[in-house]
Amino acid sequence: MIEYIYPSVCGMCDEINENYLCTRCKEKLKGYLINKIEKCKNDKSVYYDYKIKILKYENIIREKIIEYKFNEKTYMYSTLEKIILNDEKICSFLKKYDIIIPVPLYPKKKLERGYNQTELIAKKIAKDLQIKVDTKLLKKIIDTRKQSTLTKQERKSNVKDAFKIKSSKNIEGKKIILFDDIYTTGSTMNECSRILKKSGAKEIAILTIAVD
Repeated sequence: MIEYIYPSVCGMCDEINENYLCTRCKEKLKGYLINKIEKCKNDKSVYYDYKIKILKYENIIREKIIEYKFNEKTYMYSTLEKIILNDEKICSFLKKYDIIIPVPLYPKKKLERGYNQTELIAKKIAKDLQIKVDTKLLKKIIDTRKQSTLTKQERKSNVKDAFKIKSSKNIEGKKIILFDDIYTTGSTMNECSRILKKSGAKEIAILTIAVD
């Protein structure tokens, strides 16, 4: 009944499409696709083991992610999830992991926005790949300043100790996908990875919709 009143649409052009991404928009996205898995195990400056890049954060991609985050276009999560899981190699890689954890928002910010944009997509990815999702393990305990307004060094100190783990028993020995919407300097993802590794995570792959 809901589908009849509010039919599925392509999140890029808003035309009715049961697959959430029309053929025309799928073709347009090719110029923004990266679909790359980078091994970071030898990089001593980061705590995660792999970095998965999907799209370039520019033009229409930037526009759509901003709309999704700030203009209450929650229906776009299905389209963005389709784009992330469009690559067979990336899907196969993600299926090897135990848990997907979305980067949390500070409670007050989530209340103001009404939803956590990364949480919606993470739940859909977990369902389609048949892996566990946990939205309560990682908590944001400090209402930090907006990362986009800060320098690279300021971003690093801004998120220092801003997150905590609810319980390490569900993390120990696990392979974790840490999911966020945009990767710029990686300060937030690295801090979250540090906390997860400290709590016993075996391996961490960071996954973002777009890379700035």
